[in-house]
Formats: sequence, structure tokens, C-alpha cells
Amino acid sequence: MSNAPTTEPCDDCGEPTTDALSRTVRLSVDRANIDTQRLCPDCFADWIRRYQDRLGSGTDESDGGSEIIVD
Repeated sequence: MSNAPTTEPCDDCGEPTTDALSRTVRLSVDRANIDTQRLCPDCFADWIRRYQDRLGSGTDESDGGSEIIVD
């Protein structure tokens, strides 16, 4: 058995990404898994920027806010 890190492609750009560097984005609604994506650090940063641009940055805390959980 090898001690080498597992390498799988990023679901966005397709570049190989080791487990240690990958980020998993899960979209769940009412605890049902809708989508799961494995992203490299650059694509994850792009995903966060798109999320903030489309859904707001969450700076207005008077509405109860939203929650981003990074696993």
C-alpha cells in the first residue's frame, strides 16, 4: 500500500488535485444532497467569489444571515 496522496481531477478545470489540497462543495436542501463537487484551490476560490457575487456577501446581518460551511 502506497503512502502517496490520492490524486483525482478537479470537477471544474479537470486538473489533478491531491486530497490534501482539494475542497469539496456540497449543496444540500432539507438535508438531501443535491450536488457535490471536488475542486482545486483556484476553482474553489472562484466558486466562493461567484457565490458571494450572486447571493451576497452576507455583510447585512439584520436578515438573519446565511451560513457557508466549508468541510
